[in-house]
Amino acid sequence: MRPTGIVRRIDDLGRIVVPKEIRRVLRIREGDPLEIFTGKDGEVIIKKYSPLGELGTFAQQYVDSISQILGCPVCVTDRDQIIAVAGMPKKELVGKSIHKDLEDVINDREAVIARRGDTKYVNITSDDTDYAGQVIQTIICEGDAIGAVIVLSKDDKMRFGETEQKTAIIAANFLGKQMEN
Repeated sequence: MRPTGIVRRIDDLGRIVVPKEIRRVLRIREGDPLEIFTGKDGEVIIKKYSPLGELGTFAQQYVDSISQILGCPVCVTDRDQIIAVAGMPKKELVGKSIHKDLEDVINDREAVIARRGDTKYVNITSDDTDYAGQVIQTIICEGDAIGAVIVLSKDDKMRFGETEQKTAIIAANFLGKQMEN
């Protein structure tokens, strides 16, 4: 744990304010769920909760299957980071924070099919490797945008079409339904 040097007092209703600087760095927005843990030395640990994180193993198996069938990289994100990757080295993307552009696509519940150079093209991470094409489909659970399914291509000759788009839609709908159960 890193000390921040910030001290806060609990108010008479038992509330504590998470400082703006920490909320900005951790991308904690109003209404975001937080998990509270207790540590062995009297610590109170607050962690940003990712509903899709609970499906990490399941999401990984799902993207493994999709990637194998489509023959291209596939990943699943929550609203903050990439939680599952298949069809490419996992260290290239898994666990990395998503780019603000992708966060905006998720928040706006958009679907994107784009090639590098298109105005609709979205950076996946801040240190994005250049992909030739992408299909992005937002995952919706109980009316909330909670992440995205992304199909990628590094091959300039590959053109995404209805098959990849429908596959991403099916995956996003399925993962959203799994979160509702």
